[in-house]
Amino acid sequence: MIQLKLRYYFGFLISIPLLPILFFQGKTIQKKVPKLPEAIEPEGYIDNSFVKDLKIITIGESTIAGVGVVKHKNGFTGAFAKELSKNLHRNIYWSVYAKSGYTANLIAKKILAKIKEKKVDLIVIGLGGNDAFTLNSPKKWSMAINHLIQLLQSKFPNTPIYFTNMPPIKEFPAFTKAIKFVIGNLVEILGDFLELNAKKQNNVYYNKEIITLKKWSKKHKLPSDNTKIYFSDGVHPSEITYKIWGKEMAKFVAEKQKSQE
Repeated sequence: MIQLKLRYYFGFLISIPLLPILFFQGKTIQKKVPKLPEAIEPEGYIDNSFVKDLKIITIGESTIAGVGVVKHKNGFTGAFAKELSKNLHRNIYWSVYAKSGYTANLIAKKILAKIKEKKVDLIVIGLGGNDAFTLNSPKKWSMAINHLIQLLQSKFPNTPIYFTNMPPIKEFPAFTKAIKFVIGNLVEILGDFLELNAKKQNNVYYNKEIITLKKWSKKHKLPSDNTKIYFSDGVHPSEITYKIWGKEMAKFVAEKQKSQE
């Protein structure tokens, strides 16, 4: 914990001179990157004719909201549910509760009250990008994450909660080297704090693997010299990325679920 705090404070200090540059570069990127809508049809059912069903919900920011694809069935949740169904031999009902631009704090304040399900078998949360972009501190991030977990556990006491990988900001082609350095390092630090928080909680898990496109390209036999295929607008995932990410996350969840049986 002490090493993580020192890493954050050291990074913060060396980033201070870059803040004015980041501000102007961020404004330029906002103008250049097209504003894509969130995906539609946030509910679905994967029917593979298995005997048992599973009900899952996904919660989070723009990536969970499906920015970059038209329908959620082609986004993270659809891809994740499809793969998890195969891995766990369950038909899956899925619902998405997400909003582009939301931090962990905003999700707790504005999204959780909208969850209509009374019983859920599994919860997946994808956050971190917006908390890094707003330069949220690890302390505030940890407080927001713990609060979010507490609210969900009070609503769904025995339901496992899974956090996805942190967004690979260092890989975003629309970002400058300065933004990748400052925000990319910060999101990884927030991920380290998320890992610590998850370990302290019962029935909470975090996929701590750092996503690198080079590794994905090799593993999934995609061209390593064209990383643009992974992005819809230089920032948000493409359908290919959602498919791979969903598959990777489903494998992580399935292994944890099977180990608990």
